[in-house]
Amino acid sequence: MLYFVRLDDAEPVHFELDSKGLALAGDRVDADLRRVGETHVWVLRLGDRVHRVVARRGMPHSATGPGTTRGRWDLLVDGVPVEVEALDERTRHLREMTTAMAGASGPRPVVAPMPGLVVKIEVAPGDTVAEGQGVVIVEAMKMENELVAEGGGVVARVPVSEGDAVEKGQILVEFQAPEAAE
Repeated sequence: MLYFVRLDDAEPVHFELDSKGLALAGDRVDADLRRVGETHVWVLRLGDRVHRVVARRGMPHSATGPGTTRGRWDLLVDGVPVEVEALDERTRHLREMTTAMAGASGPRPVVAPMPGLVVKIEVAPGDTVAEGQGVVIVEAMKMENELVAEGGGVVARVPVSEGDAVEKGQILVEFQAPEAAE
């Protein structure tokens, strides 16, 4: 399995771990990690060297975050404190996707609240809209519903057309912050 490890906020390195040991930058190292009973103490063997590691789940960087952060560890390696973030390939990919989505700026896109039919589009790319302004009308369950912008912004994209059938959660209108449009 491929892991990405960052020590003390340095650039992450990746290594591959399997039953034969680990490979770091293409170099194969005979390795073994064993827990000592039900304690926080581990014995790490890398090649012919043995290290004592005390491992506890790490705290988040932000004091406002709840509890511990997945993948963060506070270690004592042979008595030396080290902060480590170790993520498998899948967890790292999910975190990158979540961060990218959370990092989006500007008003939230307008999405279809249920399956329906786009009856009328009231805006076009480049239009400036105010919070609460109607942007698209969708017919669902024989009723027309005017969907509004949750915040002010500039229309970036309208990926649907009048007459399109849409699914619940489908993006109907995307925005960008007014300053990003300039």
